[in-house]
Amino acid sequence: MSTQPWYHDGLKFQCLGCGRCCTGQPGYVWVTRREIEILAATLQLDVAELERRFVRCAGRRKSLLELPNGDCTFYDGTSRRCTVYAARPAQCRTWPFWVSNVRTPRAWEATCAACPGSGRGPTIPSDQIEARMAVVRV
Repeated sequence: MSTQPWYHDGLKFQCLGCGRCCTGQPGYVWVTRREIEILAATLQLDVAELERRFVRCAGRRKSLLELPNGDCTFYDGTSRRCTVYAARPAQCRTWPFWVSNVRTPRAWEATCAACPGSGRGPTIPSDQIEARMAVVRV
């Protein structure tokens, strides 16, 4: 039995800037204390104000708020861009290489169906995929 992951040859991905990963279904964008501090500095807010306006508690963790339509609070529907892209949380930076998305070939197929940049573009080597998966567990 092989000890290599099914994606040992890598997976193709190129962000097309479509915004699908930032919009639609409700969910969680988990943020750490350090990420909150970075977002606050980026928006020139103090941490308490940033948390009051843009963060919610979900059990013991914190998540970015969503707009009523399910879009991320930092997604600009007009420009179709993230307004804090340079300071976006690790969960956003590591998309689509989350454990849940690459656990099986079938999970990756579902990711490709939902994200038009998944399955196309340059091949991301398996070691880079695993490094991204290790950053955040989603």
